Amino acid sequence: MKTTVTHAGLVAVVTLVLSACGGDDPVAAPPDSLVPLAADADGATVYQARCASCHGEDLRGTDKGPSQLSIVYEPNHHGDDSYRSAISNGTAQHHWSFGNMPAVEDITDDQIEHVITYIRTQQQKLGFEQ
Repeated sequence: MKTTVTHAGLVAVVTLVLSACGGDDPVAAPPDSLVPLAADADGATVYQARCASCHGEDLRGTDKGPSQLSIVYEPNHHGDDSYRSAISNGTAQHHWSFGNMPAVEDITDDQIEHVITYIRTQQQKLGFEQ
């Protein structure tokens, strides 16, 4: 299945990503409005929209969130259920000093699965960093 990304879709993705990071706040304020992603958005699109502003477009992290290529996120240490929980519920700071991660707003269970598949595929492709 091929997914086409429109300019409006990319703008929505960037807006959502920028609003998803929590920084040092234990509970991030929800954005004023979220533009929904297409229900069938692929993992790369959802990641760029909801995760990249904190975790980096290349999964290597930013000053707001850790790299998803860190060895800490290999499947035997942080399994897919850990990702599901962190995305859905947020998580307390524990392996990093970026502050608590807020729950990702306006994301479906299917989109979460697509994001996890995308991250795992990239981890296999790019390898883990220490």
